[in-house]
Amino acid sequence: MSIAATQKRGFGAVLWDYLTTVDHKKIAHLYLFGGGFFFILGGLEAMIIRIQLIKPENDFVSAGLYNEILTMHGTTMIFLAAMPLLLGLMNAAMPLQIGARDVAFPFLNSLGFWLFLFGGLILNCSWLLGGAPDAGWTSYAPLSTTSPGHGVDFYVLGLQISGAGTLIGGINFLVTIINMRAPGMTYMRMPLFSWTTFITSILILFAFPALTIGLFLLMFDRLFGSAFFDVGLGGNSIIWEHLFWIFGHPEVYILILPAFGLFSDIFSTFAKKRLFGYTAMVFATILIAFLGFMVWAHHMFTVGLGPVANSIFAIATMAIAVPTGIKIFNWLATLWGGSITINSAMLWALGFIPTFTIGGMTGVMVASVVADYQYHDTYFVVAHFHYVIVGGTVFGILAGLHYWWPKLFGRILNEKLGKIAFWIFFTGFHLTFFIQHFLGLMGMPRRYWVFLEDQGLDTGNLISTIGAFLMAIGVIIFFYNVVYTAVKGEKAPDDPWDGRTLEWATASPPAHYNFKQTPLVRGLDALWVEKTEGKGKMTPAEPLGDIHMPNGSILPFMMSFGLFIAGFGFIYQVNYTWAYIPLFVGMGILLGSMLIRSLKDDHGYHITKEELEREAD
Repeated sequence: MSIAATQKRGFGAVLWDYLTTVDHKKIAHLYLFGGGFFFILGGLEAMIIRIQLIKPENDFVSAGLYNEILTMHGTTMIFLAAMPLLLGLMNAAMPLQIGARDVAFPFLNSLGFWLFLFGGLILNCSWLLGGAPDAGWTSYAPLSTTSPGHGVDFYVLGLQISGAGTLIGGINFLVTIINMRAPGMTYMRMPLFSWTTFITSILILFAFPALTIGLFLLMFDRLFGSAFFDVGLGGNSIIWEHLFWIFGHPEVYILILPAFGLFSDIFSTFAKKRLFGYTAMVFATILIAFLGFMVWAHHMFTVGLGPVANSIFAIATMAIAVPTGIKIFNWLATLWGGSITINSAMLWALGFIPTFTIGGMTGVMVASVVADYQYHDTYFVVAHFHYVIVGGTVFGILAGLHYWWPKLFGRILNEKLGKIAFWIFFTGFHLTFFIQHFLGLMGMPRRYWVFLEDQGLDTGNLISTIGAFLMAIGVIIFFYNVVYTAVKGEKAPDDPWDGRTLEWATASPPAHYNFKQTPLVRGLDALWVEKTEGKGKMTPAEPLGDIHMPNGSILPFMMSFGLFIAGFGFIYQVNYTWAYIPLFVGMGILLGSMLIRSLKDDHGYHITKEELEREAD
């Protein structure tokens, strides 16, 4: 290693490095920091909701503010916390798992992140500029089309910009997995996490356009006076629900499938066994994705689509339980007879199985149309939804962070703190949401800012709020663990878990080119195959040669920043003529950056064979 690289760089140099990076591992860091920031924000909003509902007829926040907090909690957690954190884990692990040097389009990878970040910022600017969106995270028309102020406009533009970033990320991962697998890495040898990244990217590609179209129509209605959702002028407000849920239901699988893949890798690593029923797991994933597009109207059973439509969607919804059940049993069979290690990552994975199974069972209950008339818009649905999203996605993200932290940052998270955080969060989670099933069955409606005395809802809500505080404490301990590890954590070996897949064949953290020589894959669990033959490291598929790498660029940051500025122009041009200034300036920055990108030939750079040999010494 050269002396300069080992010296600490100044803050400015590090900042510039992250602003211009196109390295998938650094972009993973950015996604984790950005998603982590919004996760804290969404968590604070959740705490305010639970404090407001700690006792009957509470006046901790006003009704209007409660609507804004409720809307922003849902929107932030889904679009700005869960998805970016998953994209961060995908960026960190997937290229390493398939033996690639980088993603297919490093420039687009960077652009995807900055679009997400600026979309999230523009959405949250609404708090400071006259009020946040208040029509619920689903923004149903006509509530969203008639909402006063600019809150919903911030929602529309924030999600448009952010969603464009996610779409770019999805296309990028698809091309990477199709084109850049190492020699011998056939589809049926890919680790399950890479498979679920692949399937999730297909879902993103097909689901997000529906949301984009819905948001465009809503934007035209609100900012340009059209009438797509205005019944009085010949529009149709139910169309918004269809467009939203055609996106919204696959979105649930976009959030849960990467977690499924992650748990599969964790179970096989810490049970020291090949994943049971690998082929069945792959096809179950594909089937879940396929069926996921056929169930959107189960969110609309009470709308009045008629018995035929309701029946079809009910049957399709129940059918999805079959591939999910296959997965649960295969995970249990993987653990059966394994040599199991219990650590923080494994605890989150083990906690996921019963939690997610409860979420699945209530899902089948809600899928029954006649029963759904009873459950719909009560706290039963809130409980079901959180059992799936928190019990699946959030548990998955936390398991993945503990598992890949050594690969991402070269240090192992403190085990003792990790286990304390798990047990406090796990207890708090079940206290918070299990009781909400019963609150819902007792008639407590969702999205209401107060409940009345003498309705039998007091104790349940109190327990739920205590649970929420425990969850918050668990999250705080996790973040303390992150800081503690950064300051005092032990340096991680290259392969701390005795792993089975290719990411553990590289250094921790890996060099910016990932692999000096592309590895040759000779079976499922490629690294494990080499270990069983006593080699302990991968056989290279090519002789040592020059490596071509892309240059960093500030343009993705500038393009996203341009859209950020233009967004304010779009929102305020309704009221003020000066708003055209930020609109044109922002679009100018965006189009100017695109022009520079188009005209400037950037061929990247080569790392020579000699440099690689020197590093080996």
